[in-house]
Amino acid sequence: MSIKVMKFGGTSIGDIRRIEHVTKIISKRIKAGDKKILMVVSAMSGVTNKLVKEYVDIENNIYNPEYDSIISTGEQYSSALISTFLNKNMITSRSLLGWQIPIHTDKSYGKARILNINSTYIKNLFKKYKVLVVSGFQGISEDNRITTLGRGGSDTTAVALSVALGLKNCEIFTDVDGIFTSDPRIVLSAKKIDFITYEEILELASLGSKVLHPRSVELAMKYGIKIHVRSSFNKTEGTIVLKEEKKLEKEVVTGLTSSENEAKITLKGIPDKPGVAATIFGLLAKHKINVDMIVQNITDDGRYASLTFTVPKEDQKKAVNELKISKIKFNKIHADNNICKVSIVGVGMRSNVGVAEKMFETLAKKNINIQVISTSEIKISVLIDLKKKNSALRALHSTYKLDD
Repeated sequence: MSIKVMKFGGTSIGDIRRIEHVTKIISKRIKAGDKKILMVVSAMSGVTNKLVKEYVDIENNIYNPEYDSIISTGEQYSSALISTFLNKNMITSRSLLGWQIPIHTDKSYGKARILNINSTYIKNLFKKYKVLVVSGFQGISEDNRITTLGRGGSDTTAVALSVALGLKNCEIFTDVDGIFTSDPRIVLSAKKIDFITYEEILELASLGSKVLHPRSVELAMKYGIKIHVRSSFNKTEGTIVLKEEKKLEKEVVTGLTSSENEAKITLKGIPDKPGVAATIFGLLAKHKINVDMIVQNITDDGRYASLTFTVPKEDQKKAVNELKISKIKFNKIHADNNICKVSIVGVGMRSNVGVAEKMFETLAKKNINIQVISTSEIKISVLIDLKKKNSALRALHSTYKLDD
């Protein structure tokens, strides 16, 4: 059975007119010879935000089964609406929810991870229907409750279903022509990238780029799924995500991105003793708070340390409160939301020297102070003042000749 997996984001199905347009894309694909199409759809743009707002007006805890039940309804609505349009256009279709497949997940409500997918039901339904419209972003826990995969999780649903069906390709339709060297709304000279490696897009996605969900890239890399990111509004070839060895031209820097979803926390006057850092980060891990960038400084006499690290902005208050009520000794704690993480990424950085120096020189010339630095083989991230974000992105984009 020949099956194509095509995922459509919220902007691609943002209103009835756009849903009609997507229906035409599916119709053309079927006429062109695609026998079976599995559509994975997000909620229509703005719907999930509205549902989240209504929930948090009542309850702040988003890691709650009722939260998942509420926000998963956006995808249910859009999948049923699209299926209705397809059937009106004489394309046999039905909508399908995560629990009906089923997509089994763990019990981490609000950010559940997929455990397994039984594809038998999907294959049986394809004997009757040409198109199945699956509600992305959702699954079912062992407690028989609806779970959600975290914001942007429909990408993960699409790749996971491709894996479960034994496919090697997955198309992600969005409102842009592909993956760009930077955010084209900020850096007007940003260019579309034709080919990008799993490692590069995983770094970019993890560091703030919103084109693909990081967990979808992890799955694609693990199982060798080739992802084609493209626009639902034109026929332009998008960006192909593939293995590094298949990418012939390895630019020093492939792209740069930024994230405003960071909060910086600094602890001062920590006794400089073995195991203190482990205790601090163990406490945060216990409360499911991810820590990203870390820097530690020791006083001249070697008695005390200050520890600075970043956490997701939505977890800042929780992290500060848990540290304050803990038995961990420190003199002061300070939190800062007005920061931004700017990152450069490229597999070519492995074999080129002076990349970091060039980045730091560029920021210095723009009078941009670096607060924290984090590196890996193929990326360098710096924490800077939020007000300097646009200036930093434009300057670095030019420095690494991504404008050309």
